[in-house]
This record gives sequence, C-alpha cells and structure tokens, in this order.
Amino acid sequence: MEATVSSSAVGGRVPAPPSKSYTHRAILAAGYADREGIQIRNPLDSADTRATTRVVEALGGSVEQTNTGLRIKGFGPRPTVPETVLDCANSGTTMRLGTAAAALVDGTTVLTGDGSLRSRPQGPLLRALETLGARAESTRENGRAPLVVGGRMTGGSAAIPGDVSSQFVTALLMAGAVTDAGVDLTLQTELKSAPYVAITRELLEDFSVRARQTGRGYLVDGRQEYVPPEDGYAVPGDFSSISYLLAAGAIAGGTVTVAGARPSAQGDDAIVDVLGEMGAPVEWDRETGEITVDGASLSGTTVDVEDTPDLFPTLAVLGAVADGTTALVNCEHVRYKETDRVSAMAESLDRLGAVVEETEATLTIHGGESTLEGTTVDGRSDHRIVMALALAGLIAEGETTIVGAEHVEVSFPGYFEALAELGADVRGI
Repeated sequence: MEATVSSSAVGGRVPAPPSKSYTHRAILAAGYADREGIQIRNPLDSADTRATTRVVEALGGSVEQTNTGLRIKGFGPRPTVPETVLDCANSGTTMRLGTAAAALVDGTTVLTGDGSLRSRPQGPLLRALETLGARAESTRENGRAPLVVGGRMTGGSAAIPGDVSSQFVTALLMAGAVTDAGVDLTLQTELKSAPYVAITRELLEDFSVRARQTGRGYLVDGRQEYVPPEDGYAVPGDFSSISYLLAAGAIAGGTVTVAGARPSAQGDDAIVDVLGEMGAPVEWDRETGEITVDGASLSGTTVDVEDTPDLFPTLAVLGAVADGTTALVNCEHVRYKETDRVSAMAESLDRLGAVVEETEATLTIHGGESTLEGTTVDGRSDHRIVMALALAGLIAEGETTIVGAEHVEVSFPGYFEALAELGADVRGI
C-alpha cells in the first residue's frame, strides 16, 4: 500500500496509542502465570502483539479478546509442545521472548518469521540458552531463524553481549524466573537500549516477580510465581509512537496535545526533552498524562540514541527540518532492526533533498542546508521508517508518497488516521 502526504499544518488533540513494549511483556507474563482470567487492559492490538498472543496460545495458554482488552489463561511454568511451527511474522520481540519460553518446553519447538526477521541476529540468545541447559540452534547455523529450541532449561549462569539487543536480557529474565535455579546474567559489553530492560523489571514487579541489577549484569531468582494485579494489568501509552505525534506538532503545528502519556520506565520519553532542546515549546503534565507541543523553528542538536534506538527515525526528520546541524550518535545498533534504519533514513532524506552524512555509528543532518521536496520514498517494510517519512511529507514541498505504508500495522495501526485527525492531508490509507 502507498500513502501520500502533502504539505500540511496540523493541530488538535489525540490519544496516545498503547505501548507495544509493555503489551508484549504483559501478554507473555500472563502466559507464565498458572491461572485463568488474567485481564490485560488497553493492550496494543497490532501485527506484532498478535504474534505474541499466538505464541502464548501455541505454548498451551489461551487468549480471548474482551471489550476492555484481553483475558488470558496462562500456560504456567511448564509450557506444552506446540503443534506446529511458531511464526513470529515480523516481530523481533516475539521471537526473542518466545524462544526463551520455548526453552522451558519438554520437547522441541521451531520458530521462524518473515524474511526481515530471519535476517536478524539471535546467536547470543541461543548460546546463552544452551549454557542454561536448553537446546538452541539455528537451522542455517548462522545464528538466525529458523530456530530449533528444546528444553527443559534449568537455569544457572550465562554471559551475553549487551550491544546487540536488550531483548535477549528481557527474554532470559522472564523465562529465568520460573526455572529451578534462576538466571544470573553477566553482560560482556555495555548494555544498549537499557531502558527496555527497565521496562521489563517494572512489569515483572507488577506481576510479583523480582529481577535485580548486579554489578556485572542482572539476576532473577528461580521458582518464582507470576501473580497479576488483582484488578488486571493496564498498558501505558507508547512513547515511541507518541514521538511521531509530538514531532508533527513541532514541525507542522499548530498546537498538538497527546493524552495518555503517563510516566513509566520508557526511555523514549526523552523525546520531550529533545524537542525542548531544539526549541519547541513543550509541556508535560505528568499527573494528567497530557503533553502539549507548539510548532516552532527548531535548532540542530546532538542526540545520543544508545538507549533510545526507536526514536532514531523521528529524530532524523527533526534534524532535516531544524536550522544548523543535528548529529545522532551511538546509532550502530539501530542497523539491526527491521531494516538498517541508519542507511534507510540517510538514503530517504537524501532523496527528499536533505544534506546528510553517514558513518557506522553516526548520522549527521545539515538541516540548515536542506530543502525538502516531495517524492516517492521506500518505507523498507519498516513501520518506524514509514511513520518518520510521513512526518517529512508534512513539511516537504508538494507530495510525498511512501511505499509500504501498510507496515504501520506493526506498532501503530491508526497512525495515518491520527495524522488526518490532526489535519494532515493524507491519501491512500
């Protein structure tokens, strides 16, 4: 599907979409619980999160949609052998969390996904699982899916790099809590995307599971029980998705207010501070969960995206609009997402007329030398690239057509409708 965005002014009030990160973890935490009727309120319903519900069902749980969210019956600490191959579609979170869960099965599980997911690295997780007592292999012997996983993982100590994906840590902590021995993780390198592990620990605490940080990594005791909150678990708003709405207001506003943005462990709430640093008037009422931003002339800045890789595409577009130069640094791990997001944004912004320089770990955008003009750009089958390029279309002269617009279904199914509600000229949705 193609979406065409024309130069537009935006303004208004929209709700924050639910968090994809919290939804994935809440669904799986409910799966690990040995009980029925667990309520997950306000979950994100997207292609990625539906992949995680399929994994929970395949491992012996059940998931039912309700008027307020999901009702889940968990598979408990001993998931059953799936009847078929687990297709994780395009969801890296599903594959990594599902792989560790499958290591608890008394039997063998095969996990795969689409072409993009089959290109993403899983080797560090597979090696850690084998150290912890499971069988974990890549069928192509290259550390990538399809994966064959067998249990039962007993736990113990393992070492894992921290600079490939924080999802490996999340997967091992969540599964490790129900092993006999627990899991003691040593990080071999500095942890990238650390706030995502903070999200995991926050959610585990809500399910009465304790995981703690040590001097060398993370530790979760074994034989713990997942106990959901009595009134169910409520998923917070998603700051990765909120970033596009706030950026739209900053570059094409108007005044934009996003409701449902309450504080949590999400590192992507850094978008509020970055917009302020670039000169956008932005206010966040943390008690009501409302963020308001006004359009403004932005100035270039330097942003370290080591802990906030999902903000990278949004920040790249802000840099293309801002006066002066914007440098996005420590972005080498952003290359291992649904696509190489560094090159994807560099090439697309260049095509739109921005002046950019790319190195392995840095993208520099010379906004003061850039004039964006509408053209056709490829979303690279990546939801975050598609959404960021739509932002560029709001301020590019003429029309910008984004190929692969349907991929917003991965994390923000109503994205183009939300832009249209704010006044954007969007066609083809």
